Amino acid sequence: MIYKRGRFYWYRFTFEGFEVRESTKQTNDKTARAMESAHRTRLAKLAKDKDEARDRLGCSQVETCHECERLFNAEKALRHGENTFCAPKCANQWGRARSMPTLAQFLADRFLPHVEVALKAKSKSVQYYRQGARMLERSNISGVRLDELTGEHVGRFASENDRLSASGINMGLRTLRRAVNLAYSWGVIEKPVKVALATGEVQRERVLSERETAQYLAHCPQPWRDAATIMLDEGARPGEVFVLRWECVSLAEDGSGFIKIMDGKSKAARRTLPTTPRVTDLLNARLKAQGSPTEGFVFPTNSKDGHLEVQTAKRQHLVALKSSQVKPFVPYVLRHTALTRLAAAARGDVFALAKIAGHSSIVITQKYVKPEAETVSAVFYRLTAENGEAEPRHKIRHIQPGAPPLVSEAAS
Repeated sequence: MIYKRGRFYWYRFTFEGFEVRESTKQTNDKTARAMESAHRTRLAKLAKDKDEARDRLGCSQVETCHECERLFNAEKALRHGENTFCAPKCANQWGRARSMPTLAQFLADRFLPHVEVALKAKSKSVQYYRQGARMLERSNISGVRLDELTGEHVGRFASENDRLSASGINMGLRTLRRAVNLAYSWGVIEKPVKVALATGEVQRERVLSERETAQYLAHCPQPWRDAATIMLDEGARPGEVFVLRWECVSLAEDGSGFIKIMDGKSKAARRTLPTTPRVTDLLNARLKAQGSPTEGFVFPTNSKDGHLEVQTAKRQHLVALKSSQVKPFVPYVLRHTALTRLAAAARGDVFALAKIAGHSSIVITQKYVKPEAETVSAVFYRLTAENGEAEPRHKIRHIQPGAPPLVSEAAS
């Protein structure tokens, strides 16, 4: 029967000697009757399933496992408080799920403390992950358990922040990706969710021409002009140039020299780079102007950190762009330009280029290496010559719009 109590309808009936009474939280009597009927049906099906399980298992009493919801022999039940489990595996899984942190809890309790320590020397990276964590903690997926995160949740987070640029969305997504990968490596979850980044992020793939670089450097204020020159000639990262110290610079009387990069994003970032004549000259000039110090920053300032900082570099970069009228680009393009030119000089030696760039994986370096068709043909020619064979009958050449087929007969 159904009856009304306050605004809502309730139902009450007796099943196998037990009284069932529940609120439907509905104000419509037809909906309330349908809910009562559905409850009766569920109980009847459960009773039937229990009878079949008792016959199948040959026991007098069965119970439902709290974890897997399978009916099993009650004599073999494992009890934890008011919960029963059919096997130790289910009991362990239930306990693991109960202790599984939500995304917000994991970020606050484990991820951010880890970042603070592991990236202590990289304040910009710490700040980046802090901001990304704040984005995730404010999102609708913050309350989801780590082991329940799916690609759908990743997409939902991106949709929530669609008002931001791709770079802004990716700040949260990169933080999420690093957090779940750490949770996986620490054994918190069995498998990390795949986090795909938003497309359309501003890339640093522009390569400056010789004319652009000359025009740009001519209008750069100091000390950014010298710092930009080192990036253009040595392929160093901005942060590596800003913290460069005289202890890591060696200048010989014969005009040669080298710089040591002592810190970076990975072990591979620690490397030694020969200086170009232009970089050698500017370092000698700075050394003389500073009174030939044996230690300290190459680009000293009165800032808190004592060296050239990002904001100062950005301001001087904008001044140079405005004065030179070079098409705008981000400062990191200077490194990209250097590595693209060095890749051509390396003649496809991706391992040498990776060493110069300080990359931990040649996969990152490969985007700079773009062998020309003639280079590919020369490789095959050298191979056949070493084997004592005749020159290949075909040569690979560039394809231009409207040009004949790719492979043409070599002259006999």
